[in-house]
Formats: sequence, C-alpha cells, structure tokens
Amino acid sequence: MDAETTPTPEIPRADRRRVPLDVVRGGLIGCAEVVPGVSGGTVALVAGVYGDLVDSAGHVVSAGRSALTAGPRAAREHLRRVRWPVVVPVLAGMVVALLAATTVLEPVVADHPVGSRAVFSGLVLASLVVPARMVGRWSPARLATAGLAAVAAFLLTGVPAGTAVDPPLPLVAAAAALAVCALVLPGVSGSFLLLTIGLYEVTLAALSERDLAYLGAFALGATIGLASFVRVLQHLLVQRTDLTLSVMTGLMAGSLRALWPWQGEDRTLLAPGADLGPVAALALAGAAGVVVLMLLQSRLERRQEADA
Repeated sequence: MDAETTPTPEIPRADRRRVPLDVVRGGLIGCAEVVPGVSGGTVALVAGVYGDLVDSAGHVVSAGRSALTAGPRAAREHLRRVRWPVVVPVLAGMVVALLAATTVLEPVVADHPVGSRAVFSGLVLASLVVPARMVGRWSPARLATAGLAAVAAFLLTGVPAGTAVDPPLPLVAAAAALAVCALVLPGVSGSFLLLTIGLYEVTLAALSERDLAYLGAFALGATIGLASFVRVLQHLLVQRTDLTLSVMTGLMAGSLRALWPWQGEDRTLLAPGADLGPVAALALAGAAGVVVLMLLQSRLERRQEADA
C-alpha cells in the first residue's frame, strides 16, 4: 500500500468480471454508512476491497498535493496508480445506496430498532474474524492493544445522542471531517458519530431534500478529513500492520455495544426480552450474510489466481 515504493500492478482482464460484484460491495458500504453503529470500513474489509480503497484514496490525496507542489505530471503519475476498475464501481454502488437508504433503509431501522440492531450485531460479530485472522499471532501486547481499543469504542458508543436543529455550516464541515474517518477505519461508525453530536437526522434530511448548501459544507469537510487521515492510515497499514489491525479488531469488538438489540433511549443496555428467540435468529442471519460474502470473496480470489 506504500504510495512511494509500490508500483501499480497491471489490472488483469479477469478483473472485469468483478465489476458487478464491486457495485454490490459499494452498495453494502453505502447502506452501512446510513445505519448508526455499523462502519462502512468494516464492510469494505469483509468484502475484500478495503486495501484497494485505502491505497487508491492515498494516491488521490497525493495527486492533489503533487498538482500544487510538483506539477501536473507528478499528479498524473499518482492518478495512474489508483485502482479505478475497483474504485469507480464501488463508488457508484455507494452513491446509489446512500440515496436509496435514506428513504428505504433508515425508516426500517427506525421502526424496527431491535430487529435491525440484531441483524447488524451478527454482521459485525462475524466480521471480527477478518482483521483477527490478518493479525496472525496474537501476542500479549497485541491483545492489550485490542482490549484498549475495545474499551474506548465501548465507552464512545455509550454516549447519549445529542440534538441539533439548525447547525452552522462550519460545524457541519467539522463533523463531516470526523465522520468520514469511519469510511476508512473499521469499527468506527460515521453515522453513529453524527448521531452522538446531533447531526444524524439533519444530514439525512439534507440528503432527502437535496440541501446543496448543507451537502456542500459536508462534502468539503469530508474531503479535508479524508485527505488528512488516509495518508496516516496508509502509513500505519504498511509500517505497523499488526498493531493497526489489532486496533481495528478492538474497535469492531467494542462497537458491538451500539448494536446490542435491547437499549433505552439514552443508550442504556437492557436485559433481553421475550423476543429473544426471533432476535437471536436475526443475528444469526446477519452473521450468515457475512459468511456468504467471505466465501464469495475467497472464490473470486482463487479464480483470479487461476487466471493470472
């Protein structure tokens, strides 16, 4: 993932077969970004496009910096390293899913919070195997790092939701800069952060009503946040891979608090109710969906290796 030393591999012809699947992956990531407590980065990691997205985002950031400091030729060199055959369909799926989820998925989550959280808790719980397996050998230091990250995520997801009626645009931009980190950091939900600071419903309304001023401020903040964070993450994934993946595993585990099905309005955790059986079945269904996605990803990778 090192933008400075790793040349862009030539995209094989077989990659064209994955375009429809990448659109679906983008759609899943977009849906995750709408649901508080579910990280788009988690879905990207499970779907097998996490590395491509982080690496490509790093090259885009480097291209913008190079355009200002080294000229257009250097910028074009970075842009050539972007995995466009992956990025474009994923982004297309994300955009469509974001627009659709604000009118379809969000009302379902609001009307059926217990069942929705059950499905997503199963999804995240099953997803833990991905970064945990990537860490390799779990030393005491890595276990401690993951534990601290889990505690931090657990405490963060217990903060009661805030309210904001007419937020100033600078606050919107700052919130977007913070929330966009969830797009590239598994275990941290951007929509949950927006909910905590009181901008979740306002942002959904702006999407539904096409409030260009609000959306423009949000996009500006998200761009600044992404540009500031993605290079740091890219460096950590290359230079401190095991440590970074340990933190991701801990964040994902701690974030499960936000997805405990039975919660009070102030996010207090409640004991399971009489619906324990159906809720457990929904959680298993969410976990099964992740298993299917991982099997499809594994099959695709084996096919690409055979075609190489």
